[in-house]
Amino acid sequence: MNAEDQQPHSTRRAWLGVAAITASLFVFLTTELMPVGLLTPLSASLDIEVGVAALMVTLYGVSAGLGVTFIVAWTRHVNRRVLLSTLLAVLTLGNLVTAISPNYPLVLATRLIMGFASGVFWAIGVSMAMRLVGERHASRASAIVMSGISIATVVGIPVGTVLEDLTDWRTTFLIWSGLSLLVLLTVVATVPSLPSANAVPVREVFGLPVRNAPLRAVLCAVVLFVLGHFGAYTFVRPFLEDNASASPLFITVVLIIFGVGGAAGNFIAGYTVNRSLRGSFLTGCAGLVISLLLLLAIGDGPAGAIVSLVLWGVSFGVVQLSQVNMTLAAAPETFEAAMSLNTMAYNTSIALGALFGGLFADNLGVTSVVWFGVALTAGSLLLTLGTGRTASRTVPQDAPAAGEPAASSSSANE
Repeated sequence: MNAEDQQPHSTRRAWLGVAAITASLFVFLTTELMPVGLLTPLSASLDIEVGVAALMVTLYGVSAGLGVTFIVAWTRHVNRRVLLSTLLAVLTLGNLVTAISPNYPLVLATRLIMGFASGVFWAIGVSMAMRLVGERHASRASAIVMSGISIATVVGIPVGTVLEDLTDWRTTFLIWSGLSLLVLLTVVATVPSLPSANAVPVREVFGLPVRNAPLRAVLCAVVLFVLGHFGAYTFVRPFLEDNASASPLFITVVLIIFGVGGAAGNFIAGYTVNRSLRGSFLTGCAGLVISLLLLLAIGDGPAGAIVSLVLWGVSFGVVQLSQVNMTLAAAPETFEAAMSLNTMAYNTSIALGALFGGLFADNLGVTSVVWFGVALTAGSLLLTLGTGRTASRTVPQDAPAAGEPAASSSSANE
């Protein structure tokens, strides 16, 4: 352990740092998924097909997924505060370039570069927050950081849709560039020095799922549910426009409702994962399947669409928090390395989900994308049922915080 890690950070600064890391997750996730709410105007403005516009999500996810394990390992000696600041600088510049880009190829190239930064953040962010507050408050810190997902869904993506409706998609990305810069300055001001801990060389990272059967099972389940969820979610706006004649305002409302459901699911899972981690994940996966089937059955009207999106959001919130805790349970002493693999699987699956969804949408219609989501989320449910309890042990209350050796006893000041 680094000597600096042995000294607990002050309570106030530690929790301010956790808040800054949560804000970082917010801007990274909203940047990644912003095109979801802007697909129609983006494709019209750039004179491209909706499925081609979805490549903004695909390429971002490709680089986030494929590059993360290598970059995290190569930067294993870099102070995590410095690394996070660099990642946010890349995000700030990338959103700016996207806003002023004269053509779509430059937009795609910029998104590809931003994806590398996003992937590394997902691998180190939760671990950083847990280290800031120490073992005693690690679970609370991780839950707070993960709430950034719900905040991004409730506020970020719908606000982006509203901003586009009031201005245009370029102005939306310009505003997000300014917000990313603000978060960068907040991180610099509040996050203390965090020397790298628990990172391992690339060859050892890729050996983890070979030696660790529970981690391998978790990663496979993650791939399936993310493919299904994001394959369908990327095309929510076109689906509602085609099947429910939804207006931009209604789409904004249902996206907010989805986000509120996600926040509720995250809150619920915060209690249930400590009682039954596997049961929480299975319940969430079942909810994803049922919600997508409801969208197909009753999503042609406002009430049906709202009911479907509420259940979808709650279920996703439960699954999302459960899979992070399943990763920690499977590899508590190499959490940062395991999370880099999780991030690789997760973001690559986002990319492939958007890609396959685009192919289905352009060739078979957007309704087929929802069926794609049903099949893959059901696959994740069945796989988890089949792998048994070993894939998702409950995280012990005294488990070491991510990034801390098992014998560590550092904690935040009261």
